[in-house]
Amino acid sequence: MSARREATRQRLFEAAVTLVSEQGFGATTVEQIADRAGVAKGTVYYNFAGKTELYTALLEWGVSRLSARLNEAAVGPPRDALAAVLRAELAFIGEHEALARLLMAEAWRTNQAWYATVRQIRTDAIGVISGLLADLAAAEPRADPPLDTGIAGSALFGMVLTVALDWRTLQPDRPMEEIHAALMRMLDGLIAAP
Repeated sequence: MSARREATRQRLFEAAVTLVSEQGFGATTVEQIADRAGVAKGTVYYNFAGKTELYTALLEWGVSRLSARLNEAAVGPPRDALAAVLRAELAFIGEHEALARLLMAEAWRTNQAWYATVRQIRTDAIGVISGLLADLAAAEPRADPPLDTGIAGSALFGMVLTVALDWRTLQPDRPMEEIHAALMRMLDGLIAAP
């Protein structure tokens, strides 16, 4: 793909993510996306078959970048890596707030064409957290019952997503370190032996 076409797609993604996060997928039109991106309506159709395909590509793009950021942060002993991954998720949402709102509002509607992207979130992004929890459980075995790392990973991912949006919307002046410290106290409670 040419650099020019990639730049156009990026503008379309940015326009779509902003509009859909503000007014929802159903209320957003291709015309609005093109207008916000500063391109002709035909440019949208040149790059994507329609609004659904644009949205699906947008979600895949966003989840791929989030997953990459989480994987890059997952370095060191399991607890340190988990701390870094939670911080990376907070930072990513702080930088891509509209995308996070989009994920919360639209991505989990499994009757839509982007269901595969929801599976991608589960495998790629939540999988990083679940894998680190499994490493931690192996390094520091708990009493019975063992931690269900799949559910715990999903819970941590969702908790950080929700907390980050609350932070960005209602408490934007609070330092990220305060938010991260509160999340780490919750994580420590989750992983501590009963």
